[in-house]
Amino acid sequence: MTVHQIPNTLQLESFWMPFTANRQFKAAPRMFASAQGMYYTTEDGRKVIDGSAGLWCTNAGHGRREIASAVEKQLTTLDFAPAFQMGHPLAFEFANRLAEIAPAGLDRIFFTNSGSESGDTALKIALAYHRANGQASRTRLIGRERGYHGVGFGGTSVGGMVNNRRAFTSAQLPGTDHIRHTHDLARNAFSKDLPEHGAELADDIERLVALHGADTIAAVIVEPVPGSTGVLPPPKGYLQRLRELCTKHGILLIFDEVITGFGRLGTPFAANYFGVTPDLMTTAKGITNGTVPCGAVFASRTIYDGLMTGPESQIELFHGYTYSAHPVACAAGIATLDIYKNEGLLTRGASLSDYWRDALHALKDLPNVIDIRNCGLMGAVELAPRKDAPAARGYDVMVDCFNRGLYLRQSGDAFAMSPPLIVEKNQIDEIVSILSDAIKRVA
Repeated sequence: MTVHQIPNTLQLESFWMPFTANRQFKAAPRMFASAQGMYYTTEDGRKVIDGSAGLWCTNAGHGRREIASAVEKQLTTLDFAPAFQMGHPLAFEFANRLAEIAPAGLDRIFFTNSGSESGDTALKIALAYHRANGQASRTRLIGRERGYHGVGFGGTSVGGMVNNRRAFTSAQLPGTDHIRHTHDLARNAFSKDLPEHGAELADDIERLVALHGADTIAAVIVEPVPGSTGVLPPPKGYLQRLRELCTKHGILLIFDEVITGFGRLGTPFAANYFGVTPDLMTTAKGITNGTVPCGAVFASRTIYDGLMTGPESQIELFHGYTYSAHPVACAAGIATLDIYKNEGLLTRGASLSDYWRDALHALKDLPNVIDIRNCGLMGAVELAPRKDAPAARGYDVMVDCFNRGLYLRQSGDAFAMSPPLIVEKNQIDEIVSILSDAIKRVA
């Protein structure tokens, strides 16, 4: 049960909460009232350390005055401007700033409002590119088991998390397929950093090429390090092999960097960390430090130029959103990039990744722990499920952590963690200590 709650005076019924067991939550709500730096404060005044950067998005920590000031100024200067056939200076400035830190060649920026929108946008760009370049037969989109690419119909269709797909099977895009996931407990349990085994799983692309024909496949989309399914670092050489095979067969490679982008692995993007450049890259979350909804798709010049055809008066891509490049989001994003640059946050994780890895793996011998995974400042601890009650043990540990001052992201019976990039070593110790005690108590 949740403890430390002040008498609940809020009416809770109107808000239909996302990805939440609403009845369970509302019977014993867990409420944050404010946040600063590495910590949330609950309604009853307790400090709760943020072990997962909100939802992987508050990379620079909470309560950054620089961002708040930029947003306030923008709201009173230009609160909204359409991006359809009109523009405003911040949109172009923000795009240029993002292009400066992008992996080489990915310097054409299409703005969205979320990771889900970025995912669907990238898929549509891939289809449009092939059509514009005389390969209209390339309509098939390939995802990966245990992948997560948002909740739009495109992202759900290429996603590989069963519960996200089950209720919407009849409405998924036709012509999608999936390669195998890389999680291999038998061979890779308790791997430190990247697992040794499994690079050959990238060859599953060849199976789908043989089944469907390369000339029908538009794109493959993967998370370099899947996060929502419990942090699954790729086997050594896997992403490099995936890049080789996509290039071989003329298939576009899309990296979903909604989680891994903006310093999560100790480099600006996972593409930098692994030395693999995709054709398209989706981002959101840390792009504004989680303050204002915003996302962006990074495209290669080849993709962009391939769509800049026909009469110059013709719209090249019939796609976009009312709030694409929203002035307030752009202001928040530019202020966020300033913080990342001034404080070296896009690479700071590299100096803490070994400490983070060793702290997490110290939990190996605790009751019910069946795996620990890490990459950069991402990490997960996975527990054995209770008989006939998957995710129940994980939920109890999550609640126990909250009661004792730690917020982390539960994913079934695993805990996906990645603190804000401002984290200090003593705060890593605090996160791991609270989690350790909770695992022991719930055992």
